[in-house]
Amino acid sequence: MKLTGRQTTSIMYLLYSILTLVAFVGLSPYFVYQAIRYKKYTGSFRQRLGFLPLSFNFDGEASIWIHAVSVGEVLMARALAADLKERYPRLRLFLSTTTIGGQQIARRNLQTVDGVFYFPFDWTFIVRRTLALVKPQLFIMMETEIWPNLLRACRRQGVKTIVINGRISQRSYPRYRLIRPFFRRVLADVDRFCMQSEESARRLISLGADARRVTVTGSLKFDSVERPGARPGQARDRVLRFLRVSPGRTVLVAGSTMRGEETVVLRAFSTIKQTLPGALCVLAPRQPERFGEVERLAREAGFVAIRRSELPIDAEPRADVVVLDTIGELARIYQLATAVFVGGSLMDLGGHNILEPAIFGKPIVFGPHMQNFREIADAFLANDAAVQVQSERDFDEAIIALVHDPVRRNRLGAAASALVEANRGAKDKTLAIIAELLPLPGRSAIVRPFRLVQ
Repeated sequence: MKLTGRQTTSIMYLLYSILTLVAFVGLSPYFVYQAIRYKKYTGSFRQRLGFLPLSFNFDGEASIWIHAVSVGEVLMARALAADLKERYPRLRLFLSTTTIGGQQIARRNLQTVDGVFYFPFDWTFIVRRTLALVKPQLFIMMETEIWPNLLRACRRQGVKTIVINGRISQRSYPRYRLIRPFFRRVLADVDRFCMQSEESARRLISLGADARRVTVTGSLKFDSVERPGARPGQARDRVLRFLRVSPGRTVLVAGSTMRGEETVVLRAFSTIKQTLPGALCVLAPRQPERFGEVERLAREAGFVAIRRSELPIDAEPRADVVVLDTIGELARIYQLATAVFVGGSLMDLGGHNILEPAIFGKPIVFGPHMQNFREIADAFLANDAAVQVQSERDFDEAIIALVHDPVRRNRLGAAASALVEANRGAKDKTLAIIAELLPLPGRSAIVRPFRLVQ
């Protein structure tokens, strides 16, 4: 018997739900270990099942729901939140995250948001329960967070959906192609796609997205980084009071590092200390559970190490290495740097955001693995606004050379900050497309083609 299109679709969604359930059961020992060892997930499990506090949306008001996976996406959401609140004052604004770090940053830094909660598991009965409580008129997904059952439920309930700052990386594209028939059906439930680049837009369309729903708006990351002095006094009065570095002291900041990268940084730092004994290294591990491990690595390498949370206020660190064991401070600490290494790039992990140090005009070094930020990394390299290394040995040579070459540092830093400023504007284009889904009386929504300025 030949199956109808509706029956085929139902079977695909059923298989998806079964596979995600099997994956959850298979990974449950890991989740239990993380809960016991690091106290992760224990406080969020009920919300992930769709049980939000009764006070969350007590009056059942209509809302806009933004989903931001982790810290980076939350900071991008901050670039939109105030504008959305101003444009839609009668709608509540809610934000969900997947990670604990994202949750902490959202609660601390997004005062314009009416509520923050953990993203639910993507099973139909759970997402229906969450939608009934949140009552969104618009569901906004940061980057390419595609959740089939949630999007299907939104379509059935008349909730508009949009992907903003979307991207399809070179690594993920072949994986999506393997499930193209199902993925094409899922994409049909999304009303609009705001993509970072022409390449990502082409990949998305080839996977089955309706080209009429796809617009290249550019990267919202350029708009999400705050200009120096955007919040007068706050950075220096709060964060930098724990790192009162004297003028002329060499500071190497290694941000968002992953396992294996700290050893490379410490080795290069050891060479730097031979000629600049007063130099300071700030290590910021990407994963909070590794703070202790990284502090131990620094001490085993022969350095005096201390955690940021143990620093006295209004005093210069006397240690050789400071491990940044706080959430949400790295972006401000970049302004202290003589040179910056952005992690997740020496290991094959896709890289991390290089715009945060760029806005402060800092010379940036990253490794060969920048798949998650390919377009941005290519633009920086084309404009001599950053240094890419291909190996650990190249890293040693590059970072040591930068520390001893102020002219090169200044040239790289100036080009980096200029590139950030030249490519702002994705926020306005994104808001214009949102206005097409939730019309604003008396306002036009003209979206012009995007071109990365080089």
